[in-house]
Amino acid sequence: MSRPTIPAPLLAVAAIFSVQFGNAFAGSFFAQVGPLGAAAMRLAFAAVILVAVVRPSLRGRDARTWLGIVLLGVGLAGMNCLIYLAIAEIPIGVAVTVELFGPLAVAAAGIRRPLDALWVLLALGGVALLGLESSGGLSLAGLALAAAAAAFWALYIVASSKLGPRVQGVDGIALAMVVAAVIVVPLGAVPATTAVVGAPWLLAVFAGVALVTSAVPYALEFIALKSMPARVFGVLSSLGPAVAALAGLLVLHQLLTLPQLAAIALVMAASIGVVLTARRRGAPPADPPLTASEPSPTPQL
Repeated sequence: MSRPTIPAPLLAVAAIFSVQFGNAFAGSFFAQVGPLGAAAMRLAFAAVILVAVVRPSLRGRDARTWLGIVLLGVGLAGMNCLIYLAIAEIPIGVAVTVELFGPLAVAAAGIRRPLDALWVLLALGGVALLGLESSGGLSLAGLALAAAAAAFWALYIVASSKLGPRVQGVDGIALAMVVAAVIVVPLGAVPATTAVVGAPWLLAVFAGVALVTSAVPYALEFIALKSMPARVFGVLSSLGPAVAALAGLLVLHQLLTLPQLAAIALVMAASIGVVLTARRRGAPPADPPLTASEPSPTPQL
């Protein structure tokens, strides 16, 4: 008798919940370790976990491949640092909404039709709502940090798409995580060390954070993407801001205003619209499932 299999879309949604609730949980310790300290410990533990599990090879890689790995690591470093700094300033749901502009911009690049422009305008309308809200309590610095995180997310996606065919399995992301840790750990070493000296149990906390925001989601996505069309995965990934808002409410007790919720809805709708219509520009109607070697269209980090 065969074991019942978990549907791939459910695995993808589970990965989203794991990332966003893990990030909200990390945010609850910013008072002790600071956002940079939290990012440093998360990336350090994630690098250790991925290298131990994946055991990536260092041999047989040319200069172009190593450049791709470094760029991927820079993207990871910028994403993690800046989104944690943003979460320290603004609600996590708002921060993740602005960060979603990274993959949205990549997907909407090379606009050729009025429909494509419509999605961009819809997303810009959502951000405009958040800008109006900044006068009522939202930090402009927090919005700017989230926007910078979006730029690094875009870099991550572009670097991942270029590197994917040149490396086997998930070797690339494991090595890139080491690069990201090397960049970020020095930035957060002082607050992280000070906090851990006073409370050693924080090491266990952030080992868990690294597990639920990196190792577990990567594993779930890896399984899901074997049988899930890229378009479906992209639509599900657009749920990130809503899940982040829920995590912010339940974990960090962050209440969002109606304009903020409307802004989240607009950006999510734009992201879903881009995903659903982008592949009709010349691709066949039915998207083939991604293979294990192809990068996730919207990485959960």
